[in-house]
Amino acid sequence: MATLLHLDSAVFPQGSASRDVTAAFVAAWREQHPDGQVVYRDLAADPLPHLDASAISAGADDALRGELAAELANADAVLIGAPMYNFSIPSTLKAWLDQVIIVGHNAAPGGPVTGTPFTVVASRGGSYASGTPRADFEFVQNYLEKVLTGLLGAEVDFIVPELTLAHSKPEMAELVPLADASRTQAFTDAKEKAKALAARLAA
Repeated sequence: MATLLHLDSAVFPQGSASRDVTAAFVAAWREQHPDGQVVYRDLAADPLPHLDASAISAGADDALRGELAAELANADAVLIGAPMYNFSIPSTLKAWLDQVIIVGHNAAPGGPVTGTPFTVVASRGGSYASGTPRADFEFVQNYLEKVLTGLLGAEVDFIVPELTLAHSKPEMAELVPLADASRTQAFTDAKEKAKALAARLAA
């Protein structure tokens, strides 16, 4: 029985592209694993405290950090909704990362998270793809890929719904068809990646 750890971090509970796509991923995952477990944390609704000196000193012996680290270690796969806020990840997601990554415990070669597949839904209001004017402002995929692979030894895959503000900003009206195509592709990717990952873990 596979366990999926699902984290959402978008501020708004409705109308969030990252939440919509992670929900589609979970639905497809459950189809493959009807008896499986999904552990869910809404980091916006129930934010974690910022890391402090006592928690750093205690490491995995800190009650909260130990709980989060165990939750992560017990997951067969991880799904993260990570919308772009001010060119980077939400502060609530950063707080989770700071709490859960413990040097010498799971941030170590061959640690308990090594090889765990992470799927990140990195939504953004505009486009930051290679070759676009703001490509250099992309610090969501760049950061998460480095921290998750470099510290935890995880495998990381991204689903990227772009131009999510096109329908609400008149100056982006000409980009609506591209936004719709990106959203459709994100849902397709979520369903296909969830099914493929579920099948891989069941093998």
